[in-house]
Amino acid sequence: MFTAAPETARLPDPYRPEREALDAALQTLAGRLDWPRAAAVAAPWVRAVRDKPAPFWAMESLLREYPISGAEGLALMRLAEALLRVPDAETAIALTADQLGKAQFDAHHAEGPHRMLAALSASAIGLSKRFLPGAEQESGLLKRLGAQTVVAATVRAIQLLGRQFVLGRHIAEAMAEAQAQRRAQPALRFSYDMLGEGARSEADAQRYHAAYAQAIERIAQASPGGGPEAGDGISIKLSALFSRYEAAQRERVFAELLPRVWTLVDAAARADLKLTIDAEESERLELSLDVLEALAARIAQAHPRWRGFGLAIQAYQTRALAVIEEVARIARQHGLRFMVRLVKGAYWDGEVKRAQELGLAGYPVFTHKQHTDLSYLACARALLARHEVIYPQFATHNAGTIAAILQMAEGSGAAFEMQRLHGMGESVYREVMASTAVPVRVYAPVGEHRDLLAYLVRRLLENGANSSFVHQLADPAVDVDALLASPLAPAQAPGLALPRDLYGTRPNSTGADLAVLAQRAPLLAAVAAARVEPMAEATPGEIDSAMQRLHAGFPRWSARPVAERAQVLRRAADALDARLAEFCGLLVKEAHKTLADCVAEVREAVDFLRYYAEQAEQRLAVQTLPGPTGEHNELRLHGRGVFVCISPWNFPLAIFTGQVAAALVAGNSVAAKPAEQTPRVAQRLVALLHEAGVPGDALALLHGAGETVGAALVADARTAGVCFTGSTAVARAINRTLANRDGAIVPLIAETGGINAMIVDSTALPEQVVDAVVTSAFRSAGQRCSALRLLLLHDSVADGVIEMLRGAMAELALGDPALLATDVGPVIDAEAHAGLRAQVERLRREARLVGQTPAGSGVERLVAPVAFELDDVGALTQEIFGPVLHIVRWRGEVDALVARVNALGYGLTLGVQTRIDGRALRIAEAARVGNVYVNRNMIGAVVGVQPFGGEGLSGTGPKAGGPHYLYRFCAEQTLTVNTAAAGGNVELLAGLARD
Repeated sequence: MFTAAPETARLPDPYRPEREALDAALQTLAGRLDWPRAAAVAAPWVRAVRDKPAPFWAMESLLREYPISGAEGLALMRLAEALLRVPDAETAIALTADQLGKAQFDAHHAEGPHRMLAALSASAIGLSKRFLPGAEQESGLLKRLGAQTVVAATVRAIQLLGRQFVLGRHIAEAMAEAQAQRRAQPALRFSYDMLGEGARSEADAQRYHAAYAQAIERIAQASPGGGPEAGDGISIKLSALFSRYEAAQRERVFAELLPRVWTLVDAAARADLKLTIDAEESERLELSLDVLEALAARIAQAHPRWRGFGLAIQAYQTRALAVIEEVARIARQHGLRFMVRLVKGAYWDGEVKRAQELGLAGYPVFTHKQHTDLSYLACARALLARHEVIYPQFATHNAGTIAAILQMAEGSGAAFEMQRLHGMGESVYREVMASTAVPVRVYAPVGEHRDLLAYLVRRLLENGANSSFVHQLADPAVDVDALLASPLAPAQAPGLALPRDLYGTRPNSTGADLAVLAQRAPLLAAVAAARVEPMAEATPGEIDSAMQRLHAGFPRWSARPVAERAQVLRRAADALDARLAEFCGLLVKEAHKTLADCVAEVREAVDFLRYYAEQAEQRLAVQTLPGPTGEHNELRLHGRGVFVCISPWNFPLAIFTGQVAAALVAGNSVAAKPAEQTPRVAQRLVALLHEAGVPGDALALLHGAGETVGAALVADARTAGVCFTGSTAVARAINRTLANRDGAIVPLIAETGGINAMIVDSTALPEQVVDAVVTSAFRSAGQRCSALRLLLLHDSVADGVIEMLRGAMAELALGDPALLATDVGPVIDAEAHAGLRAQVERLRREARLVGQTPAGSGVERLVAPVAFELDDVGALTQEIFGPVLHIVRWRGEVDALVARVNALGYGLTLGVQTRIDGRALRIAEAARVGNVYVNRNMIGAVVGVQPFGGEGLSGTGPKAGGPHYLYRFCAEQTLTVNTAAAGGNVELLAGLARD
């Protein structure tokens, strides 16, 4: 058994300024590297490679002919990613036509050292395209037969391509290929990497564990001895061995993952093989070091003389040098020596996007390629300097970097090795090995070609970009001196705008990375300190008094300039941004939200305040209109009066803030009625708005039930407009009340729910589908208007996706939302709980149970996520507002499927999972929904990025967080002035005089 020690921070802040990490790298290299000398050593290697280029099918040659920055390279990459997993011919034809149809494979433009082969391949692809229909078009028998032939040929070509970058489909085949390569280069060593995505279920994890165990056994049987440095080894991926390998599940990582990993470590140690733990995303870095130390302690007891255990370190991470220091400390503490594989890193785009989406202070990775190159050299120096406890393994194809490492190793006494990827860098290492005796290991992927996705895409991103050494090496237009330019002069400015500056003039809201202990601690403290006291409901007299006060205060607030009202919202946004922890604590206690959901909600509220402030200044200013001479025309917008804002309990801060902020900045006074379940968070936000400068007679909070307080506000004669978010039934009731009132016809802005569907075809990656489904259907206990209710799976892949989904659901944790490990907390109240229980029991009788999360205990009102299969889309007639998913299989034309979804009458969100771009666009055009999400989850719309709102039974529009929203809160006035009324058109006469 492994016991989790108290969590501590081992490394510096991952989001500190990039310059700090660069300064540390430069200091590490100061006086220890002569780059011009290294470049002089590398230059002959580069020239030799260009004189004797790699074969046409090698990665560097393919990147030259079909760079991924171009349409042709991207089309081929996407076909390689998806085509092999498509089981049905119709979809395979559509995918091939969709991707090849976007690019021009022109034999006349083929160039480079393999001009003839490139021209031949381009001609073959161009000819093949003639046999393909349009991506979504019908075709006759002859066309279909031709298309099937093209697809079969394409599949075979991709399989052959896979053979260039995957050593073998299974470990036995890979080892046989390795032995064949050693006949030409006897000194080669191999490190086998079992291809695949991270586990989504326990079944996935067990399957990967069995593959690793079998590989270790086969490698051990074939090992000639000589120790880990001289023999072949294996790399393992922790996320493949446990589906919940994440900081939030730290206790489970120690209890479930570590014993599983130990069986592999123990087997490798007994055979004296190399076993490396692969590097993953930055949010797992601290956790990976916890795992490393726990295993090191056990190794020190069981196998103290083994020197084959190690890990990979990514140089693109700004904490890479600190990781090396911590790894060396662990090795010294336990009397071990680790093997450390230094790589550039393969998740750069994902790391950048995550930091931007979370609103973090900076990036955990370097934002310039040359900064990563500099970091790599500094890390190499740091590893060589700790050779007594570390055996460095340098994975690089950069000739300049190789030469620099050889230089820094001179006289150090350090044993080390170089590494290259199978199918890449062979030409460079051919020259290196001809001039030096440095040992070289081949990092060799093993797996079925259909599992190529994660590996191939990462390799292309890492090595295929136009700025990469591999790409430029094959391009004779890049001068050798430019190719080997020194990376030791960092750029003065970051390569990307910081996440805070993502939206230009409007600051991004400040978030928190819950994987970082220092950012998590104040949030947990705020949760522990939060208290929610009961709140008295507004009486009829208090409602009347408030409406009278708001009615009287409206002219004064409306008369204030738009810029002044906008500035009040900005002050409120800054205050709320600074009080993130406080509001998160209150949301956990009152709304029973998980901590991640709370952070996202506070950020959304901040974004609403800033966005509507900016939009008001841009869109509500007086507009001068064109017209005839002698006349001046302008359009003015102003508030309508007292706006009643009725918000829901599922987003008691964000939606409440968005409604109130929009109404206020448009010049209205506001009667704000929060949901009766969550009045305290609304009360605190109203107090914050008053502190920011909103007058007491421009905003009032009126708490109470919808049937009493809400109904009274809607029916009040002084109400000039209603903004409502909630159920369709209540929206209809409000609409009827407003229609039956005497007096002015007032606007209703309503955003309601939906039977939100996700369409999945057979080109979609099952792992991505399951991730999107679990997040969309079950996050926030399914209590989102945008949540997935209806999953539509293509029949050819439905069984596999359902099996994976069932396993992923079993891994979710139900419980107390105040705990970081909780995925799904309780539903809002006893009434919702009882209603959901009744619906689930009905579905158990009428539908087929697909999967269910194990029931939680110790917390009231928990509803376990559950999924049922139905026979037809039409069997789902009402929205179930909770963690309940319905699944329907489909086949045939996707247009007919979209029509059936449209017939449900709702139109809020739709998810589409497909690699056929033309199909995704056609679905979006045909769907009568407000928000369409392609190849991602379908919740979490971002203010100003994904304006949110639906049509039909899902609401009136306009979209919240969009450029048209404020207009609905305004009345318009056109002012026309006859400027020539006093006798003569001065402007016209002045123009004649100038002539």
